[in-house]
Amino acid sequence: MGNTSRRTFLKNASLVGLGWHLPLHNLIIPAAGYQPKLAFSTLGCPAWTIEEIVLFAAKHRYQGVELRGILNEMDLTKCVEFSPSNIAVTSKLFTDNLLTITDLGSSASMHFIDAATRQKNMDEGKRFIDLASALDCKFIRVFPNNLPKNQDARPTLDVIANGLTELGNYATKTGVMVLMETHGDVVKSADIAYVMSKVDTAAVGLVWDFYNMWIQTKEPIEAMYKRLTPYIHHVHVKDGKMVDGKEQYTLLGRGEAPVKQAIQLLNKNKFKGFYSFEWEKRWHPEIEAPEVAIADYPVAINQYFS
Repeated sequence: MGNTSRRTFLKNASLVGLGWHLPLHNLIIPAAGYQPKLAFSTLGCPAWTIEEIVLFAAKHRYQGVELRGILNEMDLTKCVEFSPSNIAVTSKLFTDNLLTITDLGSSASMHFIDAATRQKNMDEGKRFIDLASALDCKFIRVFPNNLPKNQDARPTLDVIANGLTELGNYATKTGVMVLMETHGDVVKSADIAYVMSKVDTAAVGLVWDFYNMWIQTKEPIEAMYKRLTPYIHHVHVKDGKMVDGKEQYTLLGRGEAPVKQAIQLLNKNKFKGFYSFEWEKRWHPEIEAPEVAIADYPVAINQYFS
């Protein structure tokens, strides 16, 4: 990072840290004795700087931000904001604005069998664990991710479980947990529960993306939740529908996904993690701008916390 860029970053970060004089709005109506926590993924705002992310989150009464890339860099361990000279400033930027970094979203996938490819993914997971530890962040996210076609899935599910165990064992000494997202081909609750039963460490859990599961399997939400609830530490929330055979994301509550059932189950059981809005603007540039969608989410989800 050049000296001019670094000075600009430090100046902007300082200004944001002083900017916590914001209106109270978009308040959640929780179940009795329960205060749900809202976050959004930076997947939804790929053109925003770290300062813009923090200001928007604070203004719209979020409690956390899920980091999944900053600007053009998807590998957070390579972002200038988390370099040794800037990491303390970045961390302070969040804490000064009463925001939690909920988790770090890696691209590490656990299904690979090829030794070199597998090692590359393990190394990425370990780098993210080290960064999470430095940021005092509780979780990193990894993918399961692909299953062989027309073959028994069990051997690959075992490989995934072994990868999670390796990363979990590495994370144990740091206090960080490794969370596998329900993603890719691993979206049946029976397969996910099987993987988790084979993981040999307590430092592994789940990101429950019920939409990823439902859009492919149409499995009832109640069945998913009953089977997976012991492992759920973080939740992705999004909505969508099928249009002419193609998946189409919508603003929350405008689609066909069973969002209400999922949120009310979590709310009823006083889920302690974050409800993180995953608006996939980076991968789908045609969907609504983040200024619209991320602002809408706290208002839209409020209807389910009654």
